[in-house]
Amino acid sequence: MLQELADLVTAAAAGYRLEVGNAMTGRPLGDVPRCTVDDVAAAAERARAVQPAWAARPIRERAAVLLRFHDLVLQHQDEVLDLIQLENGKARRHAFEEVLDVCLTARYYAHTAADYLNPKRRQGAQLALTQVTELHHPKGLVGIISPWNYPLTLGISDALPAIVAGNAVLTKPDQQTPFSALWAVRLLEKAGLPTGLIQVLTGSGSELGTSIIDQSDYLMFTGSTAVGRTVAAQAGERLIDCSMELGGKNALLVLDDADVDRAVSGAIRASFSNAGQLCISVERIYISAALSGQFTEKFTDAAKAMKLSAALDYSADMGSLISDRQLKTVTHHVDDALSKGAAVLAGGRARPDIGPHFYEATILSGVREGMAAFADETFGPVVSLYPVDSEDEAIDKANDSAYGLNFSVWTSDAAHGRQVAARLQAGTVNVNEAYAAAWASVDAPMGGMKASGIGRRHGEHGILKYTESQTIAVECLLPVGAPVWLDAGRYARIMTAGLRVLRRMPGVK
Repeated sequence: MLQELADLVTAAAAGYRLEVGNAMTGRPLGDVPRCTVDDVAAAAERARAVQPAWAARPIRERAAVLLRFHDLVLQHQDEVLDLIQLENGKARRHAFEEVLDVCLTARYYAHTAADYLNPKRRQGAQLALTQVTELHHPKGLVGIISPWNYPLTLGISDALPAIVAGNAVLTKPDQQTPFSALWAVRLLEKAGLPTGLIQVLTGSGSELGTSIIDQSDYLMFTGSTAVGRTVAAQAGERLIDCSMELGGKNALLVLDDADVDRAVSGAIRASFSNAGQLCISVERIYISAALSGQFTEKFTDAAKAMKLSAALDYSADMGSLISDRQLKTVTHHVDDALSKGAAVLAGGRARPDIGPHFYEATILSGVREGMAAFADETFGPVVSLYPVDSEDEAIDKANDSAYGLNFSVWTSDAAHGRQVAARLQAGTVNVNEAYAAAWASVDAPMGGMKASGIGRRHGEHGILKYTESQTIAVECLLPVGAPVWLDAGRYARIMTAGLRVLRRMPGVK
């Protein structure tokens, strides 16, 4: 199957290949073409050739492809669950979250695309005398550059609203995890997507990223903040719009009325899902001093009890890190913290007895400014605990970060939780949930504040960003302006009186 998937990539230099590793074992898994800048240009040309006919099809026909894709993903999920685990290393329970996400996204945009995209009447300048219509045209060719941590979700979910909006897509999955995205494209074509509408490029972002930006009419990027700044500058040079989900140093707040057992369970998921390799995972926990001892003891015990495994089944609580590079980063953050006075409450060790990139679920205390783990994103199974004396202190410290992607609040009073959430500087805040409530609510926007990104995915934002808005205004009787038979001064007096009347009319915008 891997060779069939690799054959979906069209590359001129077919002899140049990239090896894809098995994250669980460190051994080779397969290989894909190493695309070049010329391949990007050729792929863009092929996609643009297919796009006009696709955009001309009724929205309902484009939406039907997404629904058939939804059903095929569920039907063949075991195939992609194996692929995700092998090329990424995550536990199967976390791989299944990707299946859920793709199906939720496909279903949502299949059912809502027409509402978002169909022509809409808008209020005209002269009310009934001005007929105004808003149209949404596809951008044309959307470039998508996605990371390795969620190879199916981030490899295809952003493409779904783009294609149902009538665009073609030029997508580059991370070179470490190309097979999940290729699998999804193959299934989309089985569901009726025109062959070639989505062009997959395999290779390194440093080699292909600039040319993808140069070929695209819009760019969706998910990755680090450092790379995001470069990508945004390049998109700006071309005057194309972009949307980005970038890094995070996310915080979880345990308020003094929280249910400790529920908070512990949520914190385990928040901190260690996908071995912490999740942009919206938690790396900082602020705990009310009144609950600190109880929470810390139970949280530590729960982390120590987690089962690490490379099994291709649902038995593991946590899987592997993806690579030696990621393992080195995690090890450095923990060792640096310990050398400067922090303490390990749980974990703190690599587990080569399970696999080359496994690392235990790790809880630190005493992490402070000057340590790598304090402000920098670890992107691994490492979380730091901070007792706080007040709710205001917890909020202030949570907000004291360059990032603002996803926060979590735990309390027995949901109304109060909403009030606290509104004071947090993050694009999404979950109350009594780790991250999934906001992420899976695909009708609502998802994205980051501050250095955690620009733009949003999901909801209305997630599809209309892939379109060009056009306003068509038809004047039916009188011109907008003084008619030739009325002098300008009298026109101004009449319009002034009219504006005062309209000011008092309810329903007039």
